[in-house]
Amino acid sequence: MSSDRSEPLIPPVHPFLSNRWLNAATLVVAGALQTLTFSPFHVWWLGPVSMLLIVLATLPLAARRLFPAGWFTGMGLFGSGASWVYISISEFGNTSIPVSILLTVLFVAGLALFPALAFWFWGKLARNSAMRRLILFPAIWVLGDWLRGWLLTGFPWLYLGTAHTDGPLAGLAPVMGVHGLTFLIAASGAAMFAAGWLVYKQRHASAGILAVLTLVPWLLSPALNRVDWTDLSTEPTSVAAMQGNVPQQIKWDPEFLKDQIVAYLGMTETYWDTDLILWPETAIPIPQDQAGKIIDHIKETLGDESTLITGIPWYGYSERADGFTFHNSITAIGNGEGMYHKQKLVPFGEYVPLEGILRGLIGFFDLPMSSFTRGPENQGPLEANGTRVMPFICYEVAYPDFLARNAVNTDLLLTISNDGWFGDSVGPLQHLQIARMRALETGRYMIRGTNNGVTAIIDNKGQITARIPQFERAVLTGEVFKASGSTPYMSTASWPVLTLALILIVFVRERVIPKD
Repeated sequence: MSSDRSEPLIPPVHPFLSNRWLNAATLVVAGALQTLTFSPFHVWWLGPVSMLLIVLATLPLAARRLFPAGWFTGMGLFGSGASWVYISISEFGNTSIPVSILLTVLFVAGLALFPALAFWFWGKLARNSAMRRLILFPAIWVLGDWLRGWLLTGFPWLYLGTAHTDGPLAGLAPVMGVHGLTFLIAASGAAMFAAGWLVYKQRHASAGILAVLTLVPWLLSPALNRVDWTDLSTEPTSVAAMQGNVPQQIKWDPEFLKDQIVAYLGMTETYWDTDLILWPETAIPIPQDQAGKIIDHIKETLGDESTLITGIPWYGYSERADGFTFHNSITAIGNGEGMYHKQKLVPFGEYVPLEGILRGLIGFFDLPMSSFTRGPENQGPLEANGTRVMPFICYEVAYPDFLARNAVNTDLLLTISNDGWFGDSVGPLQHLQIARMRALETGRYMIRGTNNGVTAIIDNKGQITARIPQFERAVLTGEVFKASGSTPYMSTASWPVLTLALILIVFVRERVIPKD
């Protein structure tokens, strides 16, 4: 059978898959199942099941139908896993409900174009050859994820490998990173279908070999989880992180700015001698050039060996921007030094694309503090009592390769955020799980400070050692340990798995695999 023919090579496994709308519904469900693998649900085993369903639904389709198939899959995934943006748009963006719904649908539909494009490419490469499609499936999925992580600033959220902070593949995260785990999950789904098909064809030996090869990484990973890729110090660093639980509605109200600072000073009253004190993103809600008295008061009150790290906007002249500009920043005060300007800005929340056109159209395009400028690349860590602390602000922790690259030659990771934008949704809990994966990939402790949760201390295995519940004003205390050395993933980032994906594409493209 020629690879250019439009009819499917493998008939639908079940008759209902031959119905176009039921097939589409299956793909939507398969995408939505992936959301259940993440926090707060943690049903990690639904990852391979989702991939198996996607293969079942797409393998019978003609190549020309794979683009909409990918889009339906993306609608299921992002519609269930990222529609929390509605809260930001509606409740805090001063936007009407109908417009908020429309913008949320457009956001989800736009994200769904990434798997749609990946599936379109999948069809172009494999045509209607079932064998080619099965071999290419994990490569295409991972490349689609990678593209989504950087194009148009990127949306590196809902990577399926993230679900394994508490799953059996966690031990491979410091070796392969999140994209490597996703590759294994996608390959497992494709392998389950292939093994079943081989059994149906009475090729039991081949099915058995494939099953064993598929199980190897799942069985090897738990043993690797006991390997310490980095060396931890024996002397702990004491930590106190303040969660102010400031309502988002008053966060930037001029009448309440002083009250917020007073609240954080009061929360810190009995912790000034702690080694490392952390306030969350923009805890000081006025630019550093206007906060001199506050910073001086903190310096005078801190213990001799203590450092306070806080989020604070920065305003000043920038040669890079050739003018005065705002940055979303974090600074070290006391027995430490350094300031870091956020590099990965959130569209509309921190800057407005096509600002000249969109500003003023609706409230969502005029959010407070939505005129930040991206910070320069290759910024160094903060210093805190001799500890090299690499900070990441909010959304930045979601970029795996970015964080791994910046974590090299640092002792400790730190992330601050204000997840109040997402209300009582799954968004903040997904964000926490993403931070856990970054700690696991780099073999380093991470301190996470947030305005309203979840503030937590995460160890070098990605496990939470202490946390504060959401929506409470409280202080988190605990200990962290400095790390030295690098994990294999920090040395290579995602290039090995991306290279493997490209090799598979070349392998198929050069017709090593038969067409039929």
